[in-house]
Amino acid sequence: MNEQNFRVNANEVTNMPNTEHGNYRRGFWIVLAIAAVLAIVASFLWWRFSQAETASQPGKNSAPAAMEEMAQVPPANTSNSGPDSASQAATSTMHETPLAPIQLTPQRMQSIGVVLGKVESKPVNSELRFYGNVQVDERRQAYVQTRFAGWIRKVYADATGNFIGKGQPLFTIYSPDLVSTQQEYLLAKKNSEALQRSSVSGVASGASSLFSAAKERLLQWEVSPAEIEKLDQGGKAITDLTINSPVSGYITAKNALPNMYVQPETMLYTIADLSDVWVLAQVFQSDAGRIKPGDPAEITVDAYPGRVFNGRVDYILPQFDMNTRTLPVRLVFPNPGLKLRPGMYVNVRAKLPMGRQLVVPASAAFHSGTKNLVFVYGDGGSIEPREVELGPQVGDELVITKGVKAEEPIVTSANFLIDSEAQLQAAAGAFVPPPPGAGQAASMNAPTQQRANVEFTTEPEPPHKGNNIVRVKLTGEDGRPISGANVTVTFYMAAMPAMGMAAMKTVINATDKGGGMYEGKGDLGSGGTWQVTIQAQQNGQTVANKQLTVNATGGM
Repeated sequence: MNEQNFRVNANEVTNMPNTEHGNYRRGFWIVLAIAAVLAIVASFLWWRFSQAETASQPGKNSAPAAMEEMAQVPPANTSNSGPDSASQAATSTMHETPLAPIQLTPQRMQSIGVVLGKVESKPVNSELRFYGNVQVDERRQAYVQTRFAGWIRKVYADATGNFIGKGQPLFTIYSPDLVSTQQEYLLAKKNSEALQRSSVSGVASGASSLFSAAKERLLQWEVSPAEIEKLDQGGKAITDLTINSPVSGYITAKNALPNMYVQPETMLYTIADLSDVWVLAQVFQSDAGRIKPGDPAEITVDAYPGRVFNGRVDYILPQFDMNTRTLPVRLVFPNPGLKLRPGMYVNVRAKLPMGRQLVVPASAAFHSGTKNLVFVYGDGGSIEPREVELGPQVGDELVITKGVKAEEPIVTSANFLIDSEAQLQAAAGAFVPPPPGAGQAASMNAPTQQRANVEFTTEPEPPHKGNNIVRVKLTGEDGRPISGANVTVTFYMAAMPAMGMAAMKTVINATDKGGGMYEGKGDLGSGGTWQVTIQAQQNGQTVANKQLTVNATGGM
């Protein structure tokens, strides 16, 4: 039993390697087949990728095809290529709408607010505005000093800012040197009087010379003639000499104190005459060449509203300020009542004479793109747009250097509306009608259209900027009302590039109110001249198509 089982198991063990070997072989072939399939797929993908890369880059295969395509394309004309040709093309496309003379009735001119004026020829003064500060006139400023050393005894002008008149006392001073000189003067005077009758030759003249020299020394020390006269009358030296003010003005600096010892170099008083003052102003570099000495000028001060002070340009300083890029200018102004105080900030307006010029109101000039226009009014309501060259603006007027003549009537308001009208007239004049018979074939094949009479009204009348009500009445040729039509009212205003305004359009669908009356509401974005188109359709056919011009009130 045991042997038998052992043999059976031995046979099973012997057969097991053969079975596993077959399984391994089968799995090997399966893996090999899968690897082959993957290799084929990878090869295909690589081939597709290489084809796509070759098509996207100019390689060896694409070069001949590209060269062939280039050979088939004719070469472009290079004579007008480059930036210059681009700029020329841009310039050719950028052109302004031409203008044409227009004819306006007096009623139309009144409705759009046309005001007439004239070109004037008159002397013109250009204005230059800048700022400045009031300063003391250095030529009207005096300093008080002594020409001898001494001690101040009494001070009369004892406060800065006080007004002192010419000849009024400032202080008294004691000087030993001055007392000695006075004594010498008195002795020389006594000897001159005693020796005046001497018979000895030269004695009288010598004594007189000594007296004159002593008196001259007193005068050199600025002892006033009044003090010398007092010395003559008293007959003895004056110990406390009075020093008077040499000018009239305001004390701007004071260093004199009682019992103070002073030397000739000591600055005791500074006195400024403020009857005339300086204004030191700053003029920008761009305006430095326009101003010159002698030009009239005006100043205003915030402290005195409405008060104008008149003066003139006195001097243009030579040094240019590098920090502010301005040129200092000195002006002189009378100062009645001491209204202008040193240090005040003032606004300066210099008047620069330009001679006789042609001027128009500033509102008369119209800037249309690159052109400056003036609308000249002619006989019978004719208005001609005329190109002019403008000079500087002087106040509310403009100088015209070329384009108009003196006394010509011009339009001074509503120029914007007139310019729009002139553009419309020019566009209408440039329209070329089609040749005769061009539309006969189309009209023969077109269905017969019913003709209708159109009556157009607005509420308010005339329309204004904002909401408006439009009414259209349709009647047939027999006078009967037309109902059931689709009525459209279109308001259109052309673009105005010179004013920076785009084209405006308002479409109003009018509803049937019965009896041939159609009504609708719409909003107009601006006042001015609108082109109105009224279209009416019934059963797919146009029964009315009318165009007219409407002037709306209100601002732009």
